[in-house]
Amino acid sequence: MSTPAPLEETQSATCYRHRDRQSFIHCQRCGRTICPDCQTPAPVGVLCPECMREGRASVAATRAGGPGGYARRLLPQGVPVVTYVMMALCLVVYIGQLVSGGLVTNAGVLDPRLVASEPWRMITSAFLHSPQSFLHILFNLYALFIFGPALERFLGRLRYLALYLVTALGGSVGVVLVYQLWVVSGHASAQWLGTLLSPSSALGASGAIFGLLGAIIALRTAMGVQSMQLLIVVVANLAISFFVPGIAWEAHLGGLLTGLAIGYVFLRTRRNRPRSVQVAIVAGIAILLVLITVACVVTERAQYF
Repeated sequence: MSTPAPLEETQSATCYRHRDRQSFIHCQRCGRTICPDCQTPAPVGVLCPECMREGRASVAATRAGGPGGYARRLLPQGVPVVTYVMMALCLVVYIGQLVSGGLVTNAGVLDPRLVASEPWRMITSAFLHSPQSFLHILFNLYALFIFGPALERFLGRLRYLALYLVTALGGSVGVVLVYQLWVVSGHASAQWLGTLLSPSSALGASGAIFGLLGAIIALRTAMGVQSMQLLIVVVANLAISFFVPGIAWEAHLGGLLTGLAIGYVFLRTRRNRPRSVQVAIVAGIAILLVLITVACVVTERAQYF
């Protein structure tokens, strides 16, 4: 972890080392404003000279067998372990779906009617994929491989894992809310917007992946990501969710909005804030999602098994 930079060095429109040079690029670790001469390319964004020195010192300590050196050698900092584990879990579960004759799928798919008695489906469904289409899991694994590593390196493993799981929950809440609208409207919503609001079951990692995209949008400046290219990717994929039948657009939208919220929290609390504040706010978002689900169940108890 880099030493926190002084506030005037992170909010300035000029390089912290060269005050006569205007710049809008920030170090992806400490947030200092840096000009091109002070930038060193990193796996995500750029680093300032101070963070580069700290990074080299950390590597030297690891090679010398300093504190935590053995653990760092087992799990090198640059390896996106959480992303690879999530991909492996999805693949293992998918194989289980294929060989179990539907038992694994039926046990974990998100049926919104069952969230009262089997709430774990709101998370397990994020690791399932359609057994009828290998393209479903292939596309999601590819998207996770493309977007996950950069975000994991930027956030760190624990924050990235929290983001992934909470946005998966957010996607499931989107599915529950569309079902709730169908219930309270007396099933009339199924005829609105060309049946776009018809309730359905859902499975797949797409909600969590859209959550990662939402977080990247919120963190795009700090990460040094090209905004226009990212927005094109998000808008194009979200449009596909609405116009291609059989895709749970509500899970995608729920994950995206949750990811935007958590990404904004990470952005606003990344410097000069106690880590406990960040943890508390993200936990609060997760609790809010649970409370929304509970409110749906309580108000229409007969519709939830």
